[in-house]
Amino acid sequence: MKFPQFRAKQAPKPGSRAGKWLAVAAAAALALSGCAPAGDQDTIVVAIVANPQMKDAVSLQDDFKAKNPNVNVKFVTLPENEARAKITASVATGGGEFDVVMISNYETEMWAKNGWIENLQPLADATEGYNTDDFIPTIKDALSYKGEMHSVPFYGESSFLVYREDLFKEAGITMPAHPTWAEIGEIARKLNDPEKDFAGICLRGLAGWGEVMAPLDTVINTYGGQWFDADWNAKLDSPEVKAAVTDYVDLLHDAGQPGAATSGYGDCITRYSQGKAAMWYDATAMVSSIEDPASSLVAGKSQYAPAPVQNTESAGWLYSWSLAIPTTSKHKTAAWDFVSWMTNKDYIKLVGNEIGWERAPPGSRKSTYEIPEYAAVAKAYAKPTLDAMYGAKQDSSMVNSVPYPGLQFVGIPEFQDLGTRVSQQISAAIAGQKSVDEALKQAQLYAEPIAKSYQEGGK
Repeated sequence: MKFPQFRAKQAPKPGSRAGKWLAVAAAAALALSGCAPAGDQDTIVVAIVANPQMKDAVSLQDDFKAKNPNVNVKFVTLPENEARAKITASVATGGGEFDVVMISNYETEMWAKNGWIENLQPLADATEGYNTDDFIPTIKDALSYKGEMHSVPFYGESSFLVYREDLFKEAGITMPAHPTWAEIGEIARKLNDPEKDFAGICLRGLAGWGEVMAPLDTVINTYGGQWFDADWNAKLDSPEVKAAVTDYVDLLHDAGQPGAATSGYGDCITRYSQGKAAMWYDATAMVSSIEDPASSLVAGKSQYAPAPVQNTESAGWLYSWSLAIPTTSKHKTAAWDFVSWMTNKDYIKLVGNEIGWERAPPGSRKSTYEIPEYAAVAKAYAKPTLDAMYGAKQDSSMVNSVPYPGLQFVGIPEFQDLGTRVSQQISAAIAGQKSVDEALKQAQLYAEPIAKSYQEGGK
């Protein structure tokens, strides 16, 4: 399979979209490590995020090696916040350290516009049995630029609420079919039991735009808040945002897990799986861990409800950890061999047969939900997952229109830095180090210069 020769592009103009990405990447560029071994044309370096699904992929490398004996794979596995910074720095500056990068629908369209990642559609179309039409439509669209996929999903997710059905029955509590945040708050406070180290609800509080801001942004959306309004005015100190953040922080203070300000996705997986929380609102991909009987004490004891709402009909997010090939890779054929192995239908069956069907990557392919073995173990969460993913749209999850793409993120280059700085203010409020008003006042100051740049023509 032949790839077009990489051509160096003209340096981006200051203030352009590409220029903004370079500015975001500059601070992280010096921290890069993990270069490919020199002279080995069959070795590819794959940058991935450290989470359970990616660890499964690493553990199954014998299957890839058996099918691709001439390709060696070196993984660079990093925590989410660190991975984002290093991958962005490498790709935005043309560093060439990585042949395959794990990114998301946040980066894909913007990086495709800049010419930083390969168009994977021709490669996918030429690969027998790969079938991009099998991808869930909202995920496929989110990973496409000009109708063609520039990254392909390892797994996809929206968000929903998991709850302990057995404990609800014992307490005589019924989960509403479409819960509101007020109802969830009331239930969480009833079930909270700090003396037994048992939380009424687990919610992320760890700083990071991909950590606390992911669930919190969906709360802001359904409360009628915005990061920026349709005219690019910063709105982080609006009454709607204040109400959403206040309710989120108060709920964690009243009924959340201990140490919530330093608690992220991984911590909530552990806490809920070990039977130390009654509810958890987060990514639908959680099912791969909490329904795994090998590691979870509550497998088979949960049910799933839609993302809680306030003033909208739905409130989920849409996200995909996906694989892309930087245009700077010198091993593009081998890179696609790996990408297509890790994102095809056979890989999902491999995980199911070798590790367990509970661990199969969810939310990427429609055909996954037609596999009898997966359908059997996913009976409780298959429909809620698909409902959440098909319904994750701005028009049903936001009260007011916004000038940017994204539900749990703002689809502009500056958001990696802005979202992180705002998240630090939120985490400080969760930790009790400052009030919500103080946190949002500082957040607004961070957002206003960016708003002004877009009002002046930097869109």
